[in-house]
Amino acid sequence: MKLKVMVQSEIKDKIGVLGGSFDPPHKGHLAISVEAKKRYNLKKIIWAITEKNPFKNKSENSLFKRIKDCKKLTIKKKYIQIKFLEKVIKSNKTIDLINFLKKNSNSEIYFIMGADNLINFHKWHKSKEISKKCNILVFDRQGYKRKSLKSKTYINKNPNNLEFIEFKKVNISSSQLRKI
Repeated sequence: MKLKVMVQSEIKDKIGVLGGSFDPPHKGHLAISVEAKKRYNLKKIIWAITEKNPFKNKSENSLFKRIKDCKKLTIKKKYIQIKFLEKVIKSNKTIDLINFLKKNSNSEIYFIMGADNLINFHKWHKSKEISKKCNILVFDRQGYKRKSLKSKTYINKNPNNLEFIEFKKVNISSSQLRKI
């Protein structure tokens, strides 16, 4: 049996991307990041903070505060990088972020999301293109499993690049925290 020798340029780092407004960031964001790193051997995870979620009216906290809070929450997780890239890529669209990351590195991208986001993923700008360009890791969230598994995206998924992940859930959300 002949083994293929991997050329250095063929070896790809695995990078996770968790996008969102992080308003506020919480231990649920951290838990899925830690789990994704462990399960998929990710080299790093980028928390890509958006100034404004296109599906929400506005953020309660300033971008500066959200970035600061994210850095504080992840201080012991050196593999998590907090980034605000919208000014660099001149867009808040996920597909533009994925294209930017692919263009500027030879990495395999793992896009991380909660099950609540999978429900409306088909409404995201160029969602089919996102699905083709990266692996999608969908983490189960309390109360969203049934709807997300019946979503258009999950039903029509490519089984090679979309995975629904069940794990010990953290029952918290940014919406709940804003109400406190």
